[in-house]
Amino acid sequence: MVHDTAPDEALRTSSGGPPSGGGASTVRPRPRTRRLDRQTFAAWVLVLPFVLLFLAFTAGPVLGSLGMSFTDMRQRDLRTPFAVNGVGFGNYVKALSDETFRKAAFNTAYFVILGVPLTLVVALAAAVLLDRGVKRFQSLFKVGYYLPVVTSIVAIAVIWRFVLAPDSGLVNTVLGWFGIDGPNWLASKTLAMPSLIAMAIWRNFGSAMIIFLAGLQGIPQTVEEAGQIDGASSWQRFRYLILPLLRPTVLFTSVTTGIGYLQFFEEPLVMTQGGPLNSTLSVSMYTYQQFGFGNYGLATSMAYILFVVIAVVTFIQFRLLREK
Repeated sequence: MVHDTAPDEALRTSSGGPPSGGGASTVRPRPRTRRLDRQTFAAWVLVLPFVLLFLAFTAGPVLGSLGMSFTDMRQRDLRTPFAVNGVGFGNYVKALSDETFRKAAFNTAYFVILGVPLTLVVALAAAVLLDRGVKRFQSLFKVGYYLPVVTSIVAIAVIWRFVLAPDSGLVNTVLGWFGIDGPNWLASKTLAMPSLIAMAIWRNFGSAMIIFLAGLQGIPQTVEEAGQIDGASSWQRFRYLILPLLRPTVLFTSVTTGIGYLQFFEEPLVMTQGGPLNSTLSVSMYTYQQFGFGNYGLATSMAYILFVVIAVVTFIQFRLLREK
């Protein structure tokens, strides 16, 4: 009598036992959790040096300075840093009520509101000229415009201080050729800040120009050709076709330029020392002075006020210039 053993073998195989006939047992895959644990451990070993350096030299000092801004810590307290007294938001109130700090904030706002748009306009104009007009020696112009960006700001400020000198400066010498008696640019309350803005534009527009040029070269040529076929003028093609496509580039350059200009420090420190009569004193420079005076708690509160302003301005720029 013949018996059908297939169901029995299938049952034994599904239950985990070996099939009849002495076949090999089913090989089970290695658990994934063990392999993932090894990968996670290896990843943490690789990032551990960065984490330690970040905690020691970035996160630690930042959190320490934030705590310092709520204390009355001064230079004499360095030997006993835990013996200082907490003052809450007293340093912030004192900074905002300080007339000199408000003057420095006004100067910084003046520098940013006038300097950032002019820098972007000059950079965009130079990028358009290089992209459309200048075909030969284009690389030479790129290097020439970008060279001030990589040059030391202190060296540039010293040179501009001599260029704007009242007696032997280059600017007043050229004006003298036309019978114009040039003013003392850096000693005038009305002309000192515009002079710093002019120097900042000359130094920084090269960086934005390179980014704008990359954005222009990334726009398909067919876009402008379509506008030209429809009868749009050169300005209309630029205004309604090219400029909207450059919105991400404009956002990036305005944010980076704005952050840099809100922290401007070397220009007044080297060229005017904040004068005349604090007309070129910036928030960063005044904060630096307070650190020099030993008012550590007050100085850190000023630094965090500037940080909040930078965050707010950046948020506004993202809201206004983001793609819709």
